[in-house]
Amino acid sequence: MNSQSHSRKRVPTEAEFIAVEKSDDFQHLRKTFRGFAFPVTVAFLAWYLFYIVVATYAYDFVTTPVIGVINIGMILGLAQFATAGLITWAYVRFADNKLDPETAKIRQQMEQEA
Repeated sequence: MNSQSHSRKRVPTEAEFIAVEKSDDFQHLRKTFRGFAFPVTVAFLAWYLFYIVVATYAYDFVTTPVIGVINIGMILGLAQFATAGLITWAYVRFADNKLDPETAKIRQQMEQEA
């Protein structure tokens, strides 16, 4: 079998990409993405800033022992990693359920416009 016998996917033109970018479906996809990404980013940055401020200015609080040598500062620091993991998990679910179906619809429309 040579490479000529394989079916090739049609590559959309630049004009088609621009038309899709201006389409209602694509604008809705962008709005949906921003509706998740921006609030989550702001919330995480606020949480991180809180951690930095508390660690910097509330030394007595963050050095308070909780269990053995584990103190509040360590728990807050580890919670940053846990939060990043939770955000990643939430984004994957969001993308699978909201973004991917819309993306597939747009892709299918572009590939059929030959």
